[in-house]
Amino acid sequence: MILLRRLLGDVLRRQRQRQGRTLREVSSSARVSLGYLSEVERGQKEASSELLSAICDALDVRMSELMREVSDELSLAELAESAAASEPVPAPVRPMLNSVSVTSVTGVSTERVTIKAPTEAVNVVAA
Repeated sequence: MILLRRLLGDVLRRQRQRQGRTLREVSSSARVSLGYLSEVERGQKEASSELLSAICDALDVRMSELMREVSDELSLAELAESAAASEPVPAPVRPMLNSVSVTSVTGVSTERVTIKAPTEAVNVVAA
């Protein structure tokens, strides 16, 4: 079972270690007890959003960057867990296009454009 608090703690620890900072330095800057920060880093305690904000400020890291890294770790952990259970990982659904007709009306003139695409899967992005 994947525990979010462990992944979050691992990412926080890596962020701190990349900066060459100690638990004591970060806990002091974040105004969090050293023991509590240690427990968060080890995935033993759930960190509140207020606590995460204080730790991110102390590490000078955006919370969105922290969460993005946690999300990436979670994706990898889910894939590994799925592979270990021998469950197939669903592929993204992509539409198959043969042709698309688009009609554009500008002022008094009408323009019709037909786009032909290969019958293989293509990514479609709405503009």
